[in-house]
Amino acid sequence: MFKEFKAFAMRGNVVDLAVGIIIGGAFGSIVRSLVDDVIMPPIGLALGNVDFSDLFLLLSEGVKAAPPYTTLAEAQQAGAVTINYGLFVNSVITFLIIALAVFLLVRSINRLQPQEAAAAPSTKDCPYCRMPIPVGATRCPECTSELR
Repeated sequence: MFKEFKAFAMRGNVVDLAVGIIIGGAFGSIVRSLVDDVIMPPIGLALGNVDFSDLFLLLSEGVKAAPPYTTLAEAQQAGAVTINYGLFVNSVITFLIIALAVFLLVRSINRLQPQEAAAAPSTKDCPYCRMPIPVGATRCPECTSELR
C-alpha cells in the first residue's frame, strides 16, 4: 500500500497540482492586498467614502440595546439579527477585481509565450476527383488516377 501511495503522490500531475495550489494561495494574498490596499481606497473615495461593509438589513433588534444601529458592529454588539448585504457587495466587488487581475495576468503571460507553428497538412485533394488523399500518395485510392 505504501508503494502505491508513493507512486500516486509522485506522479507529475499530483505534484503539479500541489505546486499550483501553493502558488495560488500566495498569489491570492498578493491580489487581495492589491484590491484592499491599492484599488479599493480610490474607489471608496470616488464613491464619496461609502463603506459597503456597514450596509445591513435588520431582521430582529438586539436584546442588549435598542435600534437604530448606525454600524454593523453596533448591531452585532447589541445582539441584533441582520442580513449583511454590504459585506456581500464588498465580496462581489473584490471577486470581480481579482478575476480581472488574474485574467490580465494570464493574458499577458500567454502573449509572452511563443506561438506554436501550424502543423503541416497530412492530406491533399486529388486533382481529378477532389477526394482527400495522403500527401505522399502517388495514386488516388478513389479514382485510381496517377498523381504527379
